[in-house]
Amino acid sequence: MFDTLYSQIGAAFGVIVVTFAFLKGDEPERVGGGAYALGALASLLVQNDSQLYGPQWGLMIVETVMLVAWAALAWKSRRSWPIWACAFQSVAVMSHILTTTDMRPPIAAFYAVVNLASYGVLLVLALGVVQAWRDRRAADWSSALD
Repeated sequence: MFDTLYSQIGAAFGVIVVTFAFLKGDEPERVGGGAYALGALASLLVQNDSQLYGPQWGLMIVETVMLVAWAALAWKSRRSWPIWACAFQSVAVMSHILTTTDMRPPIAAFYAVVNLASYGVLLVLALGVVQAWRDRRAADWSSALD
């Protein structure tokens, strides 16, 4: 998984965003960061790099569980970023469904869609953490003025 510079940069970006979520985020961001980290680790465990065609059932199950986790977080949270994370994750799940229909898309296209959806999830998680951090600092500042 970490044999290319592209994958190493992506993993570093994920670690930075998840760490940022744990350090500066509120409860929804921490739950989202933990869910993302667990999903990434589970994906590494079940991914079969030698299989070039056909569905990867283990990876599809992990992606679907992550979709359910993002949907539950969007349901319980009053924030808008989990809805966007759920939307990006649904694109990844749909790409898995496309491989089960035997349309035989190129494997590079499949990985590109899954990776871009993952970066979308990380981006909205980072934006959610920044927004929570900003709101908390503004609340602290306004309470200090009172």
